[in-house]
Amino acid sequence: MSLNQEGVGRIARLARIELSAAESIVTQNQLNGILGFIERLQAVDTTGIEPMAHAVDIVQRLRPDRVTESDRRADFQAVAPEVENGLYLVPKVIE
Repeated sequence: MSLNQEGVGRIARLARIELSAAESIVTQNQLNGILGFIERLQAVDTTGIEPMAHAVDIVQRLRPDRVTESDRRADFQAVAPEVENGLYLVPKVIE
């Protein structure tokens, strides 16, 4: 697939950008290069190749999942204006 000047003009209109005649030619060449590269990629036979989640097969080091802080809910709720059953009570703002 390749774009002509009419196609480039339509894309420029949709993108709401103004291109001069010289810019339009340069843009046409650049877009045709990109579309040509995409066509080459699509032509590659990928049957039997498993999709990858990442280009490099790496493993993220994770820290152990353990509690490092104490439960301070009672301390925080002690200074709250209103608390009921471990929940903060707030004024009703929607009728």
